[in-house]
Amino acid sequence: MEWSLLSPEIYGFLFLVALVAGFIDSIAGGGGLLTIPALLSTGITPVQALATGKLQAVGSSLSASLYFVRRGIVNLRSQRFAITMTVLGGMSGALLVQFVSPDLLRYALPILVMIIGLYFLLVPNIGTEDRQRRLGPVAFGCLAGGGIGFYDGVFGPGTGSFLALSYVMLCGYNLAKATAHAKVLNCAANLGALVFFILGGQVLWLLGFVMLAGQMIGARLGAGLVLSKGQKLIRPMLVTISFLMSIKLLHEQHGETIRSWLAFYF
Repeated sequence: MEWSLLSPEIYGFLFLVALVAGFIDSIAGGGGLLTIPALLSTGITPVQALATGKLQAVGSSLSASLYFVRRGIVNLRSQRFAITMTVLGGMSGALLVQFVSPDLLRYALPILVMIIGLYFLLVPNIGTEDRQRRLGPVAFGCLAGGGIGFYDGVFGPGTGSFLALSYVMLCGYNLAKATAHAKVLNCAANLGALVFFILGGQVLWLLGFVMLAGQMIGARLGAGLVLSKGQKLIRPMLVTISFLMSIKLLHEQHGETIRSWLAFYF
């Protein structure tokens, strides 16, 4: 397909999808569940969609990260090790996904995301204030940074939610502070993965830059709300986005089976 032959309406649609995704992603994560299907609808391959998605996702995560750093919410020096491990994790995942199928992750992801939603729903006081730290910087960088960064390079949706939960549970951060720090690591994972997608020739630059512009605008709007609204906004959005992600992924992966069960019992 010649990407220059795509109509202006398609590029406009992708820009709007990216804007909405960037806004959602900066608050609760899950923007990839909007952008990846939108990219696939243009007829590109799944790996090209992941690669181009990483390019435009850099716009969202970088825009939000800079906002949080400039306002003193995130100290980059204290996060150096976690950022480094996240970059390495993202690189490793992006390298692997070009040679193997991430089907196992696709099947497990709905359950993992649903657990996050239930956790924030059933534990109403989680993240209301800073608590005692459970892991030191090195252990946190290896476990959360490296592990979730690797997942982001392989697949991606829900990375922001996984990172925010890690900061709440393992570092004792309140939810607004965790969301801000999660966005910095999300940016690191995106950049790390993007390097190997570029080397693999999988990035579609024009599509990616159109969506990157939308992502940056949406993320800047969402980041401002994180600081002004805090937990009152983040917690319900995390729960809502988690359940919507789970429903969408379950439908994509097990739709036929679910319909068969419903037809059998009802």
